Amino acid sequence: MSRIAYVNGHYQPLASAAVHIEDRGFQFSDGVYEVVFIQNGRPVDQALHLSRLARSLRELRIAKPMSDAALLAVMAEITRRNRLQSGLLYIQITRGSAPRNHVFPPAGTPPSIVITMRRGAPMPASIAAWVCDAITVPDQRWARRDIKSVSLLPNVLARQAAKEAGALEAIMIDAGGMVTEGASTSVFIVDAGGTLRTRPLSQDILPGCTRAALIADLAQTGVPFAETAFSLAELRAAREVFITAATTFVKPVLHLDGAPVGDGRPGPVATRLFHQMHARIGGNG
Repeated sequence: MSRIAYVNGHYQPLASAAVHIEDRGFQFSDGVYEVVFIQNGRPVDQALHLSRLARSLRELRIAKPMSDAALLAVMAEITRRNRLQSGLLYIQITRGSAPRNHVFPPAGTPPSIVITMRRGAPMPASIAAWVCDAITVPDQRWARRDIKSVSLLPNVLARQAAKEAGALEAIMIDAGGMVTEGASTSVFIVDAGGTLRTRPLSQDILPGCTRAALIADLAQTGVPFAETAFSLAELRAAREVFITAATTFVKPVLHLDGAPVGDGRPGPVATRLFHQMHARIGGNG
């Protein structure tokens, strides 16, 4: 079956879908994106993703190409046309197409919007095999990491370094020796005292939608929790380390820079939160 894309008002086969060569997303990375996990034909954490998308557009002063209601209708139609019950839905919005110039194009230039979808496995039933290794790398990104911009070259280089090291994720460390986040994930630890911690929101990290949903779920668990920054040393000494994202769910990190995390197995906090998320979104099994 051919994959179907939505490009500036038109549904068309992915193989022939295109934007203008002077689209500012291509020329300047002048755009934002969202990745939404579709489970049982429905978007997971839909409201969180729409809110973050709107915020990213506001911060970059890019006009919304359509209302939320219209966007949801297109998302539903893309899901239907691709005949996928579980998958990854990608939304990209740029400042539009105009002759190449660093300043914004003339007022009234329509933004570009592209929506694609591809097959993705549903959330697994067990955490046992849903694990990974990670490395640490210097955080070399721009100063507005809170905007989900398509400017991802430092993230690309970090993930490639992880792959070449036999790991999945690269956890980024700022100039002060503090953990920010993963190249495409939020990072949580259970520290030596048993408290679950993640870095507080600021311009230094992306406001992860899965991060927000997991924190909301914590009210039902009684797990001690603090939004406090932690250092590379604390990361390495943690009882548990796990990462979260729309397509990562809750994924334990078993080795960091080649050394085991805790006892080298999924920890009790990550396991509990994994199963709580599984129940909330209706994962596989």
